[in-house]
Amino acid sequence: MTDQIAFGAGLCEAESLPAPAARAAEAAADALGPGPVTLAVVFASPGHCESADELLGPVHERLEPEHLVGCMTETVLGGSREAEHEPAVAVWAARLPGAEVLPFRLVARPVDEGLGIIGWPDALDGSEGWTVLLFADPFTFPADGLLGRLNQTVPAAPVVGGMASGGRRPGEHRLFAGRESLSEGAVAVALRGVPISLGVSQGCAPIGPEMVITAADGSAVEELAGVPAVQKLEDVIAGFTDEERRLAEGGLLAGLVIDENQPEYEHGSFLIRAIHGGDRETGALLVGEQVRVGQTMRLHARDAASADDDLRTVLRATREGLGGRAPGGALIFSCNGRGSHMFPVPDHDAAAVAQELAEAPAAGMFCNGEIGPVGGRNFLHGFTATMAVFPATLDTSEGSE
Repeated sequence: MTDQIAFGAGLCEAESLPAPAARAAEAAADALGPGPVTLAVVFASPGHCESADELLGPVHERLEPEHLVGCMTETVLGGSREAEHEPAVAVWAARLPGAEVLPFRLVARPVDEGLGIIGWPDALDGSEGWTVLLFADPFTFPADGLLGRLNQTVPAAPVVGGMASGGRRPGEHRLFAGRESLSEGAVAVALRGVPISLGVSQGCAPIGPEMVITAADGSAVEELAGVPAVQKLEDVIAGFTDEERRLAEGGLLAGLVIDENQPEYEHGSFLIRAIHGGDRETGALLVGEQVRVGQTMRLHARDAASADDDLRTVLRATREGLGGRAPGGALIFSCNGRGSHMFPVPDHDAAAVAQELAEAPAAGMFCNGEIGPVGGRNFLHGFTATMAVFPATLDTSEGSE
């Protein structure tokens, strides 16, 4: 029946348009079945973004979507395949009966001594039930600034998506909105009325003990558990097990608890940030996030095995987050530092998504920064995989397979 929720996705790897766009849209349409298309999401490699008409035209012609968003990416994901640095187009389509859909565009403009963001809908501020899919240009849009502002709103709409990739300088990236191709700002669509389960896989394993930050200034951790932070870090490393030393060979990261009001900290409690160095004179560690006194920090390490385990754990959690419904479709936003840079096998993240989500139609991109919520707050991440998983049905009678 055409009034039921449904999803489709297609990936075509080919050199010249319009064939790959048309074939990807046709594959998505075949999987979706007859009926109206609420939303189409398009991901395309850089060489396919030069002509909006040839890229987006075939998608509109075949699917006639009510709304379309997407962006350029250096690697296109579709199904269980990652077209890493290869010319490709992926089209993901959804029929979302009864859902509210609010598309919008954002731009950053100088305001006083900083940048102001223009275009955020007032309807989203303080309103419950919205989820935002957002695609942004890393050169012209301060995504972290927007997310920081949203985190001050109660309730804050959860945001998932990524920064376009594949360009080397301002003006080279492309964002898609309707039939248009844009070279700055951000494009987004807010959805309400359909349950969406979000996940963030930060790909790390915790090592060493939890430590309370007892002195801090901005992004400088001055003391951990009452000891100068550099000294405390050295003491912790000296006590590593052989396995922890092996993990630490790839570099150490800071895990910062977002919500301290928990009886114990579990998977997903920590925001992972880089450690940028230490000052032996002051004893301070510099991390890639503003920290506060009383916040708990734990060291983390990243390798292929821990990243694989973490991704599968998060995928299973997002499936459980559908409340007994089977997964119907998924959008995946993976860091451009993953893929062959991290894993010894090709198509790692896409294949894991296909396996854990029962081959639900999926598409996505490699990003210059991934967006997703941790601990109830929105963040811009690195080396992560974030995801939005949609249910196959709007009731729970079907159950998980």
